[in-house]
Amino acid sequence: MAKLQIEQIPVLTDNYVYLLHDPESQATAVVDPAVAEPVQERLAKNGWRLTHILNTHHHNDHTGGNLALKQASGAKVIGARQDAQRIPGIDTEVTDGDSFLMGTAAAMVMSVPGHTLGHIAYWFPESQALFCGDTLFAMGCGRLFEGSAEQMWASLMKIRGLPDDTLVYCAHEYTQTNARFARMVERDNAELLARMADIDAKRSHGLPTVPSLLALERRTNPFLRADVESVKKGVGLPGADPVQVFGEIRRRKDAF
Repeated sequence: MAKLQIEQIPVLTDNYVYLLHDPESQATAVVDPAVAEPVQERLAKNGWRLTHILNTHHHNDHTGGNLALKQASGAKVIGARQDAQRIPGIDTEVTDGDSFLMGTAAAMVMSVPGHTLGHIAYWFPESQALFCGDTLFAMGCGRLFEGSAEQMWASLMKIRGLPDDTLVYCAHEYTQTNARFARMVERDNAELLARMADIDAKRSHGLPTVPSLLALERRTNPFLRADVESVKKGVGLPGADPVQVFGEIRRRKDAF
């Protein structure tokens, strides 16, 4: 199997849409198309034909381009079975543990509720690529609009268990703000401080901070570290249960 060619398309204020191209089969997928036009422009520039539309969850800034892209290309829309009624144009319903081929590239489906109840992620092991929508961000995680802290912590632990070399392709450029908050939680994390400097340098030059390496997220993202004692102490909950700690971190971030 060939590795996917992955292209990042910035849209709206801070969204990222991704094109995944399998050079062996010429299949091409788009992940979370908020809007159609920039996707169509990039497809035309590359000479690619869209075959799949992958949605992580139902929010309009992830599905707003579904119908126009489907009408223009005939691409099949893939989304969560649990959220089928909220995914525009859905053709294929998937759930936790399912797998499918995008051309010759195998995709694994992970249920990761919390931000929404039907949220899923797509993991392409051969390409070391995880498309996780708004569940995990670089240095952060999504707000709990529909799910509970317990659900989100379990979802993040599922992601944390993927291989170190997994590249996390999240759906928003929130990293600078996330990093400033993370420093307040874990002030003595030297790697976190070094990462902040790198993030600031990239953003000062208009460069994306996404994708990020999962191994680095494990060491610097407080939302993946609610079971680490330094993080527990950072929010005044030494020895507490990780779900309680995670909930407190999320509460503080919501008010940050």
